Amino acid sequence: MTIEATLHRANGALTTLSNGRHAWLSDVNKTLGSGDQAPDPHDLLDSALAACTALTLELYIRRRQLPVTDLKVRVERTESRGDDGRVRYQLERTVGIEGEVSEADRSKLLEIAGKCPIHRILEGDIEVQTALAEPGGAS
Repeated sequence: MTIEATLHRANGALTTLSNGRHAWLSDVNKTLGSGDQAPDPHDLLDSALAACTALTLELYIRRRQLPVTDLKVRVERTESRGDDGRVRYQLERTVGIEGEVSEADRSKLLEIAGKCPIHRILEGDIEVQTALAEPGGAS
């Protein structure tokens, strides 16, 4: 899967992101010189965890035909900088489940939340390699 980001400099830092099928926006807030017209990259990362959790749980709920009437996932982020200068990024995820669901099923849903693919990636070993594209190209 490839994601392409196109910066629109005339609009501060507004950026269009695309995976070839869908397009969405990202920006930074006004204190950083843009218009705060879309979620910032940190919000996009946090929302990936929230969305993946909700969708993973929904698939499990459907498969098990659980009587869930409403499902909400909230992700709250805190950041701090260690003595070594590295950023510590902590995400707290809360899952809200409405409906006549047994305690055993609620516990199982919490376990399943921990198995969503984005959760596993975020807790895994992530490597980012960066290369400079030729002028006029992004590949």
